Amino acid sequence: MRRKILVATTGLVVVAIGAFLIVGSSKDKAPNNNNLNAQDIKKLVHDYSIGNIKDQSASITSTELIVSEGNVKKVTYNLPKDEFFLSIGPFKEETHPCAIHSLTGCQGELTEEEFNVTIEDMKGNVVLEQAMKSQSNGFIDLWLPRDTKYRITIEQDGKTAESEISTFEQDNTCITTMQLT
Repeated sequence: MRRKILVATTGLVVVAIGAFLIVGSSKDKAPNNNNLNAQDIKKLVHDYSIGNIKDQSASITSTELIVSEGNVKKVTYNLPKDEFFLSIGPFKEETHPCAIHSLTGCQGELTEEEFNVTIEDMKGNVVLEQAMKSQSNGFIDLWLPRDTKYRITIEQDGKTAESEISTFEQDNTCITTMQLT
């Protein structure tokens, strides 16, 4: 009988310590995933991208924002179902290979510079045409409609980069192949 009580007590202590560790480590700088709508997710992505949230790493696939704090905790957030996140790092001399954009790690060459960005669907309809400034990480972040192919043109000081991209589930979120020539 004493052995059963000891085993039960030990089990309860282990469960209590586990619960304490989980609750104690949940002081994330990112909000709770269960309460976020599409605009909250987009703001969170932006905050990571511009460096407003420190001491965490964040990457973004075609369907999820993945946040981690060291090797301790990993939280995923589902992206909006009708919008696709794309980050473009235009460059002149230096780039890096990338497929899944690291909001907190990717660094582009052309930081805080002005570009003219034009995006058309494959029928020639203009989706976006505006002057945009790259962030301190050298990337231009965009949210585009999903499941579509596009032509992107980026211009700066008479130099142009063009590319075709698509926003399907298996597509890359990091474009580092647009060299201005």
